[in-house]
Amino acid sequence: METPVFEEIDPAIDCECPGCRHWRRVLPHSPAGRALAHPAAYRALVVATAAASATAVSALGAGPAAALPAAAHAPHRPGVPPDSAFADSADPTSDEPGTPQGPRAPLYGAAGRPAAPPAGAEQTGITRTEIIDRAKTWVAAKVPYSLTAYWSDGYRQDCSGFVSMAWKLPANEWTGSLGTVADRITKEELRPGDILLFHNASDPEKGSHVVIFGGWTDGTRTAYTAYEQTPPHTRRLDTPYAYWSNSAKYLPYRYKGVTETKAGEASEAGGGDAPPAAAGPASHGVAGYPGRGMFRPGADNVYVTRLGRQLVKKGFGAHYTRGPGPRWGEADRLGVQAFQRAQGWRGGAADGLPGPETWRRLFS
Repeated sequence: METPVFEEIDPAIDCECPGCRHWRRVLPHSPAGRALAHPAAYRALVVATAAASATAVSALGAGPAAALPAAAHAPHRPGVPPDSAFADSADPTSDEPGTPQGPRAPLYGAAGRPAAPPAGAEQTGITRTEIIDRAKTWVAAKVPYSLTAYWSDGYRQDCSGFVSMAWKLPANEWTGSLGTVADRITKEELRPGDILLFHNASDPEKGSHVVIFGGWTDGTRTAYTAYEQTPPHTRRLDTPYAYWSNSAKYLPYRYKGVTETKAGEASEAGGGDAPPAAAGPASHGVAGYPGRGMFRPGADNVYVTRLGRQLVKKGFGAHYTRGPGPRWGEADRLGVQAFQRAQGWRGGAADGLPGPETWRRLFS
């Protein structure tokens, strides 16, 4: 046992307990500058032992035991309580996301239903709008983070379970298997509903994490809206690209089963189409619209030139230093984004990628 530490504790001068009232009547206080010569004064004994479970002992009925000093924590992500059990990884000096996760499992867990298909089984028929809308349901419900609990929809309440839910996968995947149902893409190709994935193969529970990409926050592409399952609960937060820590290790992926927006449907995830309130007629089948594939990074075709010339004509050609020409570039994207914002669109709806509704309005 270490040497006890004693601390002088004097009662308040106006203390109204029976003992203090008695001694104020019979004894004067000491001269100024000295401790109270007062029998009501007492010493508190605080005993610190090497055992973390030892209870601090107070002498003479002193107040509550002093708490042991808390362990130092590394900087934590916004919104995560610093004293959370998940605020740090196994290494308290690390700034890795504290997101331990469960293994691959069927819906509702080991005794759940239905039996999980083999890893990599591809599902089809979900749109980007549906992915983001499903993610928002957990944000609204503030689903608590857990690597063992399952939400009412059958998905595990950790980061990979959240993505499995948003993608409507038939089982709960983990960071080590999500890549089997998705394709690697580039930063330039990221669209709402895609993910940014970091799987630390050497130590999966140290830093491994995944978030859903919700759209760029501005034209610099240095920050984006992230939907993620993280302690204490699901959140939607503007996040620096690619993540708060280990940024270079987060890789963009696209679910193999994602489809483009359904006819007449547009949202934050629409890739350059208006939100529902601003949407016009059914966006597919717009006269002259060649398809999104004509406006991908590296695209070189007459539709890019036509688009650029129309942007100039409409007053959105300020980003061109020459041209416009047939090769899709950042000046084209920024011009399209400026036009989309002029329509009142925000977030993923103003991503600079011309969808059918953007095309219809630009050429109307």
